[in-house]
Amino acid sequence: MSIINHFNGLWGERMEWDGARVRRYDGVDAGGVTENWLIGKAEAARNFAIRYYEVAVDGRTKQEEHEHDHGIVVLRGQGRVLLDSDWNEIAQGDVVYIAPNERHQLMNTGQEPLGFLCVIPAVRKKNGEKVWAEEKITNNSE
Repeated sequence: MSIINHFNGLWGERMEWDGARVRRYDGVDAGGVTENWLIGKAEAARNFAIRYYEVAVDGRTKQEEHEHDHGIVVLRGQGRVLLDSDWNEIAQGDVVYIAPNERHQLMNTGQEPLGFLCVIPAVRKKNGEKVWAEEKITNNSE
C-alpha cells in the first residue's frame, strides 16, 4: 500500500517527517549522527529504502564498506565524502553514488548540520545473511 510521510519540520532547520523512525548513533569511529528511516520495511518497500541522515557540526558517519550500493542527495550543509581512498568536497544539491564494496564515510566540515537522503536496497546482506535494510541494526551499526 502506498503512503505519504508528510514533512512536518522547518526546511533547512528542523528536518522531520511524519512516520519517520529515528535513531541516533555515536561511537568510536562516528558521532553526532541522526538517522531517519523514511521508506523501508514498515512501508513494505520491496526494492529500496530511503533514509535521511543529519550529521552534526564536526560529526561524521562510520567508515564502512558493504556489498550494496548507495545513492546520496545532499539537502543541506557541506562536508567531505570518502570514496575508497579519496576525500571529495560535497555541498547542498550534490548527488553521490557509492559503488558496492567501496570504503566510504561522510564528514561535516561546515558550520551547520550536514543533511542528506540515502537510498539503499530494501534487502541486503548483513553478516552473510539476507535481511531487510531496517533489520539487525543497532545504535552503533548501519
